[in-house]
Amino acid sequence: MAAESIELVEVGPRDGLQNEPDIISTEVKLELINRMLDYGARRVEVASFVHPQRVPQMADAEAVIAGLPDRADATYIGLVLNKRGVLRGLATRDGGKRGIDQVGCVLVASDTFGQKNQGHTIAEGIAENRDMIRFAKAEGMRAQITISAAFGCPFEGTVKPETVLAIAEEMVIEEPEEIALADTIGVGTPAQVSELFGKLGELLEGRIPMRAHFHNTRGTGIANAWAAYQAGARIFDASLGGLGGCPFAPKATGNIATEDLIYMMERSGIDSGVDLDAAIATNRWFAERLGRELSSMVARAA
Repeated sequence: MAAESIELVEVGPRDGLQNEPDIISTEVKLELINRMLDYGARRVEVASFVHPQRVPQMADAEAVIAGLPDRADATYIGLVLNKRGVLRGLATRDGGKRGIDQVGCVLVASDTFGQKNQGHTIAEGIAENRDMIRFAKAEGMRAQITISAAFGCPFEGTVKPETVLAIAEEMVIEEPEEIALADTIGVGTPAQVSELFGKLGELLEGRIPMRAHFHNTRGTGIANAWAAYQAGARIFDASLGGLGGCPFAPKATGNIATEDLIYMMERSGIDSGVDLDAAIATNRWFAERLGRELSSMVARAA
């Protein structure tokens, strides 16, 4: 990757849609993913392998994955919360099918939220995720991990940086492809982001890339993304139109918008490989399917 560039991970099809009240059809999801690939997204989080009763919007995960275009320039990610999820991800490749290319593991930096989200305390989550990464890699599947609620928990409040860094230190042992810090409830500020990503960078010493995942609940998401960039992060999750939200985090709102992230970076001389005009056009196409305007400020101003 060039010095002045970032990599986008488009999480709209998974994080963006998981909290939508009306079920989006498999066909519309596939059209959305194809349009994302057309505007330049090359890593797309396409689904999560979770129980359909807990997250009904993801009940068609396998059907979506079966319909994905077999593009050599694309990486498809499936979110997994436990070993059962990894097994489902591996099964998408049965019979020589393309399936997903990478599993995204999740470890919550809060006992209470972790138990509500996936039934794990922090200690249990560390053990489970180490096993998940080890198992996925042994089966030939790429694996990365996100430490969620890294800046705050909706039930316990502030999450200490030492807690997050201790989790990251445990995960380094398994050598995931990336370690992401997620502000799941959008409570972080640029100063906090600079400090935590700076310390994570010191811990990782360039051995494992950092990824940043921000929600815009309190309007700080884009500022936090810039702070993370300045602290050394070069891989960013974002969601078309600012869609998103966690079903298990009260009052959670969307991810930072892909269009807003790309606008900020490109106006700062940082390439993303994304066609902003095409992303805005996709925003408007999908807004028609949802029946409402999406929250991206750049798309609204265009």
